[in-house]
Amino acid sequence: MSDNIKKGGISVETHHIFPIIKKWLYSEKDIFLREIVSNATDAITKLKRLISLGEAAENEAPFRIDVICDKEAGTLTVKDNGIGMTEEELEKYICNIALSGALDFIQKYEAQDDSASSGIIGHFGLGFYSSFMVADRVELVTKSYNGDKAVRWVCNDAGEYEITEAEREGCGTDIIMHINDGEDYLELSKLRAVLDKYCDFMPVDIYLSDATDTKEDGNPINETCPLWQKTISECSDEDYKAFYHKVFNDVRDPLFWVHINADYPLNFKGILYFPRIGNEYESIEGQVKLYYNQVFVADNIKEVIPEYLLMLKGVLDCPELPLNVSRSYLQTNSYVSKVSSHIVKKVADKLNFMLHNERENYEKAWGAIGSFIEYACLRDRKFYDRVKDSMLMQLTDKRFVTLPEYLENAKDTNENTVYYATDRSLQSQYISLLNANGIDVALMEHVVDTQFAAMLEDFDGKVKYLRVDADVANAIKLDESVDESEKLAELFKKASKNDRLSVSFSALKDESIPALLNVSEESRRMEEMMKLYASRLPDMDGSYPTEMSLIINTRSPLIEKLEDLAESEPNKAEMMASYIYKLSLLSQKKFSADEMNGFLADGFALLSLL
Repeated sequence: MSDNIKKGGISVETHHIFPIIKKWLYSEKDIFLREIVSNATDAITKLKRLISLGEAAENEAPFRIDVICDKEAGTLTVKDNGIGMTEEELEKYICNIALSGALDFIQKYEAQDDSASSGIIGHFGLGFYSSFMVADRVELVTKSYNGDKAVRWVCNDAGEYEITEAEREGCGTDIIMHINDGEDYLELSKLRAVLDKYCDFMPVDIYLSDATDTKEDGNPINETCPLWQKTISECSDEDYKAFYHKVFNDVRDPLFWVHINADYPLNFKGILYFPRIGNEYESIEGQVKLYYNQVFVADNIKEVIPEYLLMLKGVLDCPELPLNVSRSYLQTNSYVSKVSSHIVKKVADKLNFMLHNERENYEKAWGAIGSFIEYACLRDRKFYDRVKDSMLMQLTDKRFVTLPEYLENAKDTNENTVYYATDRSLQSQYISLLNANGIDVALMEHVVDTQFAAMLEDFDGKVKYLRVDADVANAIKLDESVDESEKLAELFKKASKNDRLSVSFSALKDESIPALLNVSEESRRMEEMMKLYASRLPDMDGSYPTEMSLIINTRSPLIEKLEDLAESEPNKAEMMASYIYKLSLLSQKKFSADEMNGFLADGFALLSLL
């Protein structure tokens, strides 16, 4: 068998590969300009490195990249004053597809200095050929820094090229693309939009001009040292806000931000913002832009940010990722998972820092971010462990407290119990009763709030969360014996049309309240869960019997009068009991249509007795 083995190498003919390059090299044609400008940036970076090593003379002219469109000639030129190429290098790197000069340069000059190589953008050798996605002919005029003569390379879209001598003043490279008919890459507005998207933060000044424009050079269109490349001490609050406005076109200031500068082994930088969300109907989807050595790679890369921090906006510069990264690569790459974990840690650190050092600003921001942070805790136990003592609760009197602060204040009144309200208006009577007795009430008006409270109970079995209508009577009753009236109990059962209604008697501190409804916390949570399941499963019955108890206040003058009336005028007593029951029910939930009609009818009937 071994005698019949044949070996060889795959060969690809140029006229076969060029059509593939033109159509499939990149998913978006605009990326060609990023690739060509990135190559120009690399050429300048290489020359700077050689100058620093003493292997090249100082460049007299400032380093720059020019993007010049000539609509009349139908050409788009990208020009740099970087390292340039000799004829030998031109044949080696340009005439051979996917033979990257950047890799050769790194191996030769950066082997002992890994950090320096991070400035080199291109590693693949295919970027130059993206020019054929928009051009049917490409010219390249280049002159090496070593003084060799300039050379011209001309190639058509069939891969046929020729090399001749040329004239060029100074070292560097000009890439002249003869744009295909039908393409709009000779419009300054189009070029500016593409450069703004992909090259806005490249480390070399980029100038955009029209070949017919005789005016002096204007200002560079890019920012060579973006904010994320600076240290935190170099950046002011106004710098962070201005950068946010520019990158995300949001006229509102962000709530706060996290500046990340991770060293080895992660090696990435970035700034993440917590945006200001106007209302609950506004889109809460964040936007994270991914960069590679200041070159834009992709928009809204969700794989790098945990989905539970979905509201974040920001930029991440990750030179350890390939420039042409795919989503499938991001989903399985261990570096990406480590970056994601580091981001979670930095966000947690920021929340903890703000609680202890910027409490006022933190409290102002909590209304906008609280639900998101609770959701993050529900999804990630490690994140919860990091921020658990920095989670805030807003009380009904608008104060903010942490759970440890709430429990400390509750030692004498409701030890290890957190009372909360889900509707400030509907449950106002219960809130007032508890507040009058020195008990703070937390607001939990979002669905995630109560889910978060249930999670906290699981994590810490000592602390109990009770909605204000669940155990208010025990919290505000006097410690004295009471006489229970079986007759009144039967009267209220009859008036409520519920023979199984639990009726009990307590001496409440507030004499003005004749009766209160207590709703079992456990049964109410079960009812809410069943309704949630039913909303997702149409065939499921979401009903669940909620356990309610009517507490009769024996200190109420109205109850004393009702007890006497039950003997003398039973019909009137039943009418009053029905109205008292419905008043207590009204303070606990919204009435259905039938319940509201019955409530109004009882009220009108009582008024008719006057």
